[in-house]
Amino acid sequence: MRVLITGGAGFVGSNLAIMFKENHPDASVVALDNLHRKGSELNVPRLKAKGIGFVMGDVRKREDLDALGDADVLIECSAEPSAFAGFGSSPEYLLDTNLMGAVNCLEYARKRNAEFVFLSSSRVYPIKTINELNYMENDTRFVLDEKQTPRGVSARGFTEELATEGSRTLYGTAKLAAEMLIQEYAEMYGLRSVINRCGLISGPWQMGKVDQGVIALWVARHHYGLPLSYIGFGGSGKQVRDVLHVKDLYTLLEIQLKDVRKHTGEVYNVGGGAERSVSLAELTAICQKYTGRSVPVTSVPETKAGDIRLYITDNSKVTEKTGWTPSASVEQTVRDVAEWVNEHSAQLKNVLTQV
Repeated sequence: MRVLITGGAGFVGSNLAIMFKENHPDASVVALDNLHRKGSELNVPRLKAKGIGFVMGDVRKREDLDALGDADVLIECSAEPSAFAGFGSSPEYLLDTNLMGAVNCLEYARKRNAEFVFLSSSRVYPIKTINELNYMENDTRFVLDEKQTPRGVSARGFTEELATEGSRTLYGTAKLAAEMLIQEYAEMYGLRSVINRCGLISGPWQMGKVDQGVIALWVARHHYGLPLSYIGFGGSGKQVRDVLHVKDLYTLLEIQLKDVRKHTGEVYNVGGGAERSVSLAELTAICQKYTGRSVPVTSVPETKAGDIRLYITDNSKVTEKTGWTPSASVEQTVRDVAEWVNEHSAQLKNVLTQV
């Protein structure tokens, strides 16, 4: 088997590549990446040490993909990962990478009859719909009320039945457009494909920044003794996300790749679920526990455009179809990230202390 992972030097791509190679030592695994994101270059030695081929290339350039030769499976992890990309600046790189890059990957898979795994995003759901849901508030977090008007929402979180009409950031729009193209390719060309709408993924080797990778950012700021801010929704730190350890994502992909035809045409919400959700205020306490340090946290009440109060994945559909459920708790994920940062503190400092 030959597996191509685009965005293969990124956080998700590099971890998936390494885990795949470890579990399938006879497989040929190739990671393609343009190393655009600062810190991704640190993953290249990790890939090579595991016997994974690294190719410097760009999904925006079809010739870079064509030069790789054939593959049996393409796992599309390449993306500009920030949901706030394009705010106050040109969206060109975002759209060229997240949409046209996906088109180029689809064409690569179509020509070679390769199976196609696409990592989409929970950001395909519209901001206004999410922020106007019925919420309660306790001492540390916002909580979804069981009574909701939109279909696909309950106290357990969000299912695939939540409507996608409305604005959702250009990042989310590019992901949704790519999903639609994948479904068309599946129908028109018989492309065997899987679409996973992932929530917040975390784990070691995530180069967290203010706009993406909040678990790694929070841990790093505590480790290096740098200040943090609760931004938006009153500045209380009560906004909530569910957390999926990258190892649990890999476990799901292994199940799906055993029979991709079974999942072709399906869209799955994939995340940690309500049991693995955390607010920023709760995350602060967990980081203090695993780093042994406290840092100043300021309050910024004003909400940024494009931000959401709460997102929790309801995994009911993917669990029913595959039997998969995540296993790593929020505390385990934070602990794994804290141990990684501590072990590579000097190497990571110039990356993880940047804004």
